[in-house]
Amino acid sequence: MKVMIIGGFLGSGKTTAIQKISRQLSDAGKRIAIIVNEIGEIGLDGDTLKSPDIKTEELTSGCICCTLKISMQYTLQTLEEEFRPEIVIIEPTGIAFPGQIREEIEIMGLSELSFAPIVTIVDPGRFGTEAKEIPRFIETQVKEAEILGINKVDIAPAEIVMATEQMLTELNPEAKILKFSAKLGDEQFENLLAHLSVPGTAKPPQEKQNSIEISEVSAHSVLYTFKVCSLNPEKGRFLIEESLQTIRDRVEEMNPEFIGHIKLSLKLPDFMVKGSVTSSEETPQVEFIPRKNEKFELRLLSAITKVPKDRLRNIVESTLEAKLKESDISFEKKELHHGTLTKIDGLMKKKVSY
Repeated sequence: MKVMIIGGFLGSGKTTAIQKISRQLSDAGKRIAIIVNEIGEIGLDGDTLKSPDIKTEELTSGCICCTLKISMQYTLQTLEEEFRPEIVIIEPTGIAFPGQIREEIEIMGLSELSFAPIVTIVDPGRFGTEAKEIPRFIETQVKEAEILGINKVDIAPAEIVMATEQMLTELNPEAKILKFSAKLGDEQFENLLAHLSVPGTAKPPQEKQNSIEISEVSAHSVLYTFKVCSLNPEKGRFLIEESLQTIRDRVEEMNPEFIGHIKLSLKLPDFMVKGSVTSSEETPQVEFIPRKNEKFELRLLSAITKVPKDRLRNIVESTLEAKLKESDISFEKKELHHGTLTKIDGLMKKKVSY
Protein backbone atom coordinates (compact mmCIF):
# COMPACT_ATOMS: atom_id res chain seq x y z
CA MET A 1 0.00 0.00 0.00
CA LYS A 2 1.49 3.29 -1.13
CA VAL A 3 0.63 6.46 0.79
CA MET A 4 0.54 9.88 -0.89
CA ILE A 5 0.33 12.87 1.48
CA ILE A 6 -0.77 15.99 -0.40
CA GLY A 7 -0.96 18.96 1.94
CA GLY A 8 -1.01 22.74 1.88
CA PHE A 9 -2.68 25.63 3.64
CA LEU A 10 -6.43 26.25 3.52
CA GLY A 11 -7.50 27.24 0.02
CA SER A 12 -4.30 26.25 -1.79
CA GLY A 13 -6.11 23.87 -4.13
CA LYS A 14 -5.45 20.49 -2.50
CA THR A 15 -8.89 19.07 -3.22
CA THR A 16 -8.80 19.99 -6.92
CA ALA A 17 -5.32 18.48 -7.27
CA ILE A 18 -6.32 15.26 -5.49
CA GLN A 19 -9.47 14.96 -7.57
CA LYS A 20 -7.43 15.05 -10.78
CA ILE A 21 -4.68 12.75 -9.48
CA SER A 22 -7.07 10.13 -8.08
CA ARG A 23 -9.09 10.06 -11.29
CA GLN A 24 -5.99 9.55 -13.45
CA LEU A 25 -4.70 6.77 -11.21
CA SER A 26 -8.11 5.08 -11.12
CA ASP A 27 -8.44 5.30 -14.91
CA ALA A 28 -5.03 3.63 -15.11
CA GLY A 29 -6.45 0.64 -13.22
CA LYS A 30 -5.18 1.43 -9.72
CA ARG A 31 -7.29 0.72 -6.64
CA ILE A 32 -7.54 4.10 -4.91
CA ALA A 33 -8.69 5.24 -1.47
CA ILE A 34 -8.75 8.82 -0.21
CA ILE A 35 -8.71 10.03 3.39
CA VAL A 36 -9.96 13.61 3.79
CA ASN A 37 -9.31 15.38 7.08
CA GLU A 38 -11.38 18.47 7.96
CA ILE A 39 -10.67 20.58 11.03
CA GLY A 40 -14.38 21.38 11.39
CA GLU A 41 -17.20 19.17 12.66
CA ILE A 42 -18.78 18.65 9.22
CA GLY A 43 -16.91 17.69 6.05
CA LEU A 44 -17.34 19.16 2.57
CA ASP A 45 -14.45 17.90 0.43
CA GLY A 46 -15.18 14.22 0.90
CA ASP A 47 -18.41 14.57 -1.04
CA THR A 48 -16.55 16.35 -3.84
CA LEU A 49 -14.01 13.53 -4.14
CA LYS A 50 -16.49 10.64 -4.02
CA SER A 51 -16.88 8.44 -7.08
CA PRO A 52 -18.15 4.87 -7.61
CA ASP A 53 -14.68 3.31 -7.98
CA ILE A 54 -12.74 5.38 -5.41
CA LYS A 55 -13.18 4.74 -1.68
CA THR A 56 -13.37 7.99 0.32
CA GLU A 57 -13.23 8.35 4.10
CA GLU A 58 -13.66 11.58 6.08
CA LEU A 59 -12.08 12.38 9.45
CA THR A 60 -13.47 15.53 11.05
CA SER A 61 -13.20 17.64 14.21
CA GLY A 62 -9.43 17.78 14.48
CA CYS A 63 -6.11 17.22 12.76
CA ILE A 64 -4.66 13.80 11.92
CA CYS A 65 -1.11 14.94 12.64
CA CYS A 66 -1.91 15.44 16.33
CA THR A 67 -5.45 15.18 17.79
CA LEU A 68 -6.85 12.48 15.44
CA LYS A 69 -3.90 10.09 15.24
CA ILE A 70 -5.90 7.14 16.59
CA SER A 71 -8.76 7.77 14.17
CA MET A 72 -6.30 7.83 11.28
CA GLN A 73 -4.74 4.54 12.39
CA TYR A 74 -8.14 2.84 12.63
CA THR A 75 -9.16 4.18 9.20
CA LEU A 76 -5.95 3.02 7.51
CA GLN A 77 -6.12 -0.42 9.13
CA THR A 78 -9.77 -0.82 8.10
CA LEU A 79 -9.01 0.24 4.53
CA GLU A 80 -6.12 -2.21 4.36
CA GLU A 81 -8.26 -5.10 5.63
CA GLU A 82 -11.54 -4.42 3.80
CA PHE A 83 -10.72 -2.47 0.63
CA ARG A 84 -7.05 -3.35 -0.01
CA PRO A 85 -6.12 -0.19 -1.92
CA GLU A 86 -2.92 0.01 -3.93
CA ILE A 87 -2.69 3.74 -3.22
CA VAL A 88 -4.08 5.82 -0.34
CA ILE A 89 -4.13 9.57 -0.92
CA ILE A 90 -4.31 11.65 2.26
CA GLU A 91 -5.62 15.21 2.20
CA PRO A 92 -4.75 16.69 5.61
CA THR A 93 -6.29 19.82 7.08
CA GLY A 94 -4.80 23.07 5.85
CA ILE A 95 -2.90 23.49 9.11
CA ALA A 96 -1.41 19.98 9.36
CA PHE A 97 2.26 19.07 9.44
CA PRO A 98 2.74 16.44 6.69
CA GLY A 99 6.06 15.11 7.99
CA GLN A 100 4.43 14.40 11.34
CA ILE A 101 1.65 12.48 9.57
CA ARG A 102 4.19 10.30 7.78
CA GLU A 103 6.05 9.59 11.03
CA GLU A 104 2.82 8.47 12.70
CA ILE A 105 1.84 6.17 9.82
CA GLU A 106 5.29 4.56 9.77
CA ILE A 107 4.81 3.17 13.30
CA MET A 108 1.27 1.82 12.76
CA GLY A 109 2.40 -1.66 11.74
CA LEU A 110 0.73 -1.63 8.32
CA SER A 111 1.98 -4.30 5.92
CA GLU A 112 4.01 -3.59 2.76
CA LEU A 113 3.88 0.15 3.32
CA SER A 114 5.58 2.70 1.08
CA PHE A 115 5.40 6.46 0.65
CA ALA A 116 5.38 8.84 -2.29
CA PRO A 117 7.25 12.13 -1.82
CA ILE A 118 5.39 14.52 0.49
CA VAL A 119 3.69 17.31 -1.47
CA THR A 120 2.83 20.77 -0.15
CA ILE A 121 0.70 22.90 -2.47
CA VAL A 122 1.05 26.68 -2.30
CA ASP A 123 -1.22 29.42 -3.61
CA PRO A 124 1.17 32.26 -4.63
CA GLY A 125 -1.51 34.88 -4.21
CA ARG A 126 -2.14 34.18 -0.54
CA PHE A 127 0.90 35.50 1.32
CA GLY A 128 3.74 37.97 1.13
CA THR A 129 6.79 36.93 -0.84
CA GLU A 130 9.25 37.31 2.02
CA ALA A 131 10.05 34.24 4.10
CA LYS A 132 9.77 36.24 7.32
CA GLU A 133 6.10 36.99 6.52
CA ILE A 134 5.08 33.33 6.43
CA PRO A 135 3.26 32.02 9.53
CA ARG A 136 5.26 29.46 11.47
CA PHE A 137 2.99 26.50 10.78
CA ILE A 138 2.99 27.18 7.02
CA GLU A 139 6.77 27.46 7.11
CA THR A 140 6.81 23.97 8.65
CA GLN A 141 4.57 22.64 5.87
CA VAL A 142 7.01 24.03 3.30
CA LYS A 143 10.12 22.68 5.03
CA GLU A 144 8.70 19.18 5.43
CA ALA A 145 7.81 18.83 1.73
CA GLU A 146 9.79 16.95 -0.89
CA ILE A 147 7.73 18.50 -3.68
CA LEU A 148 6.44 22.07 -3.54
CA GLY A 149 3.63 22.77 -5.99
CA ILE A 150 2.98 26.42 -6.83
CA ASN A 151 -0.66 26.23 -7.88
CA LYS A 152 -3.03 28.63 -9.67
CA VAL A 153 -0.38 29.95 -12.06
CA ASP A 154 -3.19 30.53 -14.55
CA ILE A 155 -4.50 33.43 -12.44
CA ALA A 156 -1.48 34.58 -10.42
CA PRO A 157 0.73 37.36 -11.87
CA ALA A 158 4.02 36.03 -13.24
CA GLU A 159 6.11 38.25 -10.95
CA ILE A 160 4.29 36.89 -7.88
CA VAL A 161 4.86 33.31 -9.03
CA MET A 162 8.56 34.03 -9.51
CA ALA A 163 8.87 35.72 -6.10
CA THR A 164 7.05 32.78 -4.46
CA GLU A 165 9.44 30.33 -6.09
CA GLN A 166 12.42 32.28 -4.74
CA MET A 167 10.90 32.36 -1.26
CA LEU A 168 10.19 28.60 -1.29
CA THR A 169 13.74 27.90 -2.45
CA GLU A 170 15.03 29.94 0.48
CA LEU A 171 12.89 27.97 2.95
CA ASN A 172 13.47 24.51 1.44
CA PRO A 173 16.33 24.39 -1.09
CA GLU A 174 16.17 20.57 -1.33
CA ALA A 175 12.55 20.36 -2.53
CA LYS A 176 11.53 19.93 -6.15
CA ILE A 177 9.42 22.94 -7.19
CA LEU A 178 6.66 22.57 -9.78
CA LYS A 179 4.48 25.39 -11.11
CA PHE A 180 1.06 24.41 -12.43
CA SER A 181 -2.69 24.90 -12.55
CA ALA A 182 -4.49 21.96 -10.95
CA LYS A 183 -7.77 23.36 -12.22
CA LEU A 184 -6.63 23.29 -15.86
CA GLY A 185 -4.57 20.11 -15.48
CA ASP A 186 -1.73 21.59 -17.54
CA GLU A 187 1.50 19.87 -18.62
CA GLN A 188 3.34 20.80 -15.43
CA PHE A 189 0.53 19.31 -13.37
CA GLU A 190 0.90 16.10 -15.36
CA ASN A 191 4.55 16.13 -14.28
CA LEU A 192 3.43 16.05 -10.65
CA LEU A 193 1.99 12.58 -11.16
CA ALA A 194 5.32 11.39 -12.57
CA HIS A 195 7.18 12.74 -9.54
CA LEU A 196 4.73 10.99 -7.22
CA SER A 197 5.58 7.63 -8.79
CA VAL A 198 9.06 7.57 -7.22
CA PRO A 199 9.68 6.62 -3.57
CA GLY A 200 9.66 9.37 -0.95
CA THR A 201 12.51 9.94 1.49
CA ALA A 202 11.99 10.13 5.22
CA LYS A 203 13.41 13.20 6.97
CA PRO A 204 14.85 13.13 10.50
CA PRO A 205 12.09 13.02 13.16
CA GLN A 206 11.08 16.39 14.57
CA GLU A 207 9.61 17.34 17.91
CA LYS A 208 5.86 16.65 17.93
CA GLN A 209 3.71 19.78 17.61
CA ASN A 210 0.00 20.56 17.97
CA SER A 211 -0.93 22.20 14.69
CA ILE A 212 -4.23 23.59 15.96
CA GLU A 213 -2.56 25.49 18.81
CA ILE A 214 0.32 26.78 16.68
CA SER A 215 -1.85 27.96 13.79
CA GLU A 216 -4.23 30.04 15.94
CA VAL A 217 -7.04 28.95 13.63
CA SER A 218 -10.63 28.86 14.84
CA ALA A 219 -13.01 26.51 13.03
CA HIS A 220 -16.76 26.15 12.90
CA SER A 221 -19.04 24.06 10.71
CA VAL A 222 -22.80 23.98 10.36
CA LEU A 223 -25.36 22.05 8.30
CA TYR A 224 -28.83 23.29 7.35
CA THR A 225 -31.34 20.88 5.84
CA PHE A 226 -34.47 21.68 3.79
CA LYS A 227 -37.55 19.57 3.18
CA VAL A 228 -38.58 21.74 0.24
CA CYS A 229 -36.56 24.33 -1.67
CA SER A 230 -37.60 26.07 -4.89
CA LEU A 231 -34.33 27.86 -5.66
CA ASN A 232 -33.27 27.76 -9.30
CA PRO A 233 -29.57 27.66 -10.28
CA GLU A 234 -29.28 31.45 -10.61
CA LYS A 235 -30.83 32.10 -7.18
CA GLY A 236 -28.71 29.31 -5.66
CA ARG A 237 -25.53 30.91 -6.99
CA PHE A 238 -26.68 34.31 -5.69
CA LEU A 239 -27.33 32.85 -2.22
CA ILE A 240 -23.82 31.40 -2.06
CA GLU A 241 -22.11 34.54 -3.37
CA GLU A 242 -24.01 36.90 -1.06
CA SER A 243 -23.43 34.70 1.97
CA LEU A 244 -19.70 34.42 1.33
CA GLN A 245 -19.29 38.14 0.72
CA THR A 246 -21.16 39.04 3.91
CA ILE A 247 -19.21 36.55 6.05
CA ARG A 248 -15.92 37.73 4.55
CA ASP A 249 -16.73 41.39 5.27
CA ARG A 250 -17.83 40.68 8.85
CA VAL A 251 -14.72 38.58 9.58
CA GLU A 252 -12.56 41.32 8.07
CA GLU A 253 -13.96 43.80 10.60
CA MET A 254 -12.47 41.61 13.35
CA ASN A 255 -9.22 40.70 11.59
CA PRO A 256 -8.47 42.82 8.49
CA GLU A 257 -5.66 40.50 7.44
CA PHE A 258 -7.35 37.17 8.09
CA ILE A 259 -6.39 34.10 6.13
CA GLY A 260 -8.18 30.81 6.16
CA HIS A 261 -11.05 29.23 4.30
CA ILE A 262 -14.80 29.76 4.23
CA LYS A 263 -16.50 27.07 2.14
CA LEU A 264 -20.17 26.65 1.28
CA SER A 265 -21.97 23.81 -0.47
CA LEU A 266 -25.63 23.99 -1.53
CA LYS A 267 -27.35 20.77 -2.65
CA LEU A 268 -30.73 20.91 -4.40
CA PRO A 269 -32.60 18.32 -6.49
CA ASP A 270 -30.83 18.83 -9.82
CA PHE A 271 -27.69 20.79 -9.03
CA MET A 272 -25.02 21.68 -6.51
CA VAL A 273 -23.40 25.08 -5.96
CA LYS A 274 -20.02 25.29 -4.25
CA GLY A 275 -18.25 28.45 -3.20
CA SER A 276 -15.26 29.57 -1.19
CA VAL A 277 -13.29 32.59 -0.08
CA THR A 278 -9.82 32.45 1.44
CA SER A 279 -8.85 35.95 2.52
CA SER A 280 -10.14 39.47 3.08
CA GLU A 281 -8.87 40.49 -0.36
CA GLU A 282 -10.34 37.63 -2.39
CA THR A 283 -13.59 37.67 -4.34
CA PRO A 284 -15.72 34.59 -3.60
CA GLN A 285 -15.19 31.77 -6.09
CA VAL A 286 -18.42 29.97 -7.04
CA GLU A 287 -18.87 26.79 -9.07
CA PHE A 288 -22.13 25.36 -10.44
CA ILE A 289 -22.31 21.55 -10.76
CA PRO A 290 -25.29 19.81 -12.45
CA ARG A 291 -26.02 16.62 -10.46
CA LYS A 292 -28.87 14.75 -8.83
CA ASN A 293 -29.07 14.99 -5.03
CA GLU A 294 -31.28 13.01 -2.66
CA LYS A 295 -30.68 15.41 0.25
CA PHE A 296 -31.34 19.14 0.12
CA GLU A 297 -28.90 21.00 2.33
CA LEU A 298 -26.50 23.89 2.88
CA ARG A 299 -23.12 23.10 4.47
CA LEU A 300 -20.53 25.56 5.71
CA LEU A 301 -16.97 24.99 6.87
CA SER A 302 -14.97 27.93 8.19
CA ALA A 303 -11.40 27.95 9.48
CA ILE A 304 -10.00 31.44 10.11
CA THR A 305 -6.88 32.81 11.75
CA LYS A 306 -7.05 34.96 14.88
CA VAL A 307 -10.83 35.25 15.24
CA PRO A 308 -12.37 33.84 18.47
CA LYS A 309 -14.44 30.72 17.83
CA ASP A 310 -17.60 32.07 19.46
CA ARG A 311 -17.45 35.21 17.32
CA LEU A 312 -16.83 33.16 14.16
CA ARG A 313 -19.79 30.94 14.96
CA ASN A 314 -22.05 33.95 15.48
CA ILE A 315 -20.96 35.53 12.21
CA VAL A 316 -21.46 32.50 9.99
CA GLU A 317 -24.72 31.27 11.52
CA SER A 318 -26.44 34.64 11.76
CA THR A 319 -25.43 35.43 8.18
CA LEU A 320 -26.64 32.14 6.72
CA GLU A 321 -29.90 32.13 8.64
CA ALA A 322 -30.65 35.69 7.54
CA LYS A 323 -29.93 34.82 3.88
CA LEU A 324 -32.09 31.69 4.03
CA LYS A 325 -34.97 33.66 5.50
CA GLU A 326 -34.58 36.31 2.80
CA SER A 327 -34.92 33.49 0.25
CA ASP A 328 -38.08 32.25 2.02
CA ILE A 329 -36.53 28.84 2.79
CA SER A 330 -37.64 26.81 5.83
CA PHE A 331 -34.66 25.07 7.37
CA GLU A 332 -33.34 23.02 10.27
CA LYS A 333 -29.88 23.45 11.72
CA LYS A 334 -27.91 20.30 12.42
CA GLU A 335 -24.74 20.38 14.53
CA LEU A 336 -22.70 17.21 14.64
CA HIS A 337 -20.89 17.99 17.89
CA HIS A 338 -24.15 18.63 19.73
CA GLY A 339 -26.02 15.70 18.17
CA THR A 340 -29.24 17.70 17.84
CA LEU A 341 -31.27 19.62 15.37
CA THR A 342 -31.69 23.08 16.82
CA LYS A 343 -35.13 24.63 17.01
CA ILE A 344 -35.39 27.55 14.57
CA ASP A 345 -38.58 29.37 13.59
CA GLY A 346 -40.88 26.89 15.24
CA LEU A 347 -39.25 23.76 13.85
CA MET A 348 -39.13 20.77 16.17
CA LYS A 349 -35.95 20.07 18.14
CA LYS A 350 -35.00 16.40 18.13
CA LYS A 351 -32.15 13.95 18.52
CA VAL A 352 -30.45 12.76 15.36
CA SER A 353 -27.97 10.07 14.41
CA TYR A 354 -25.13 11.07 12.19
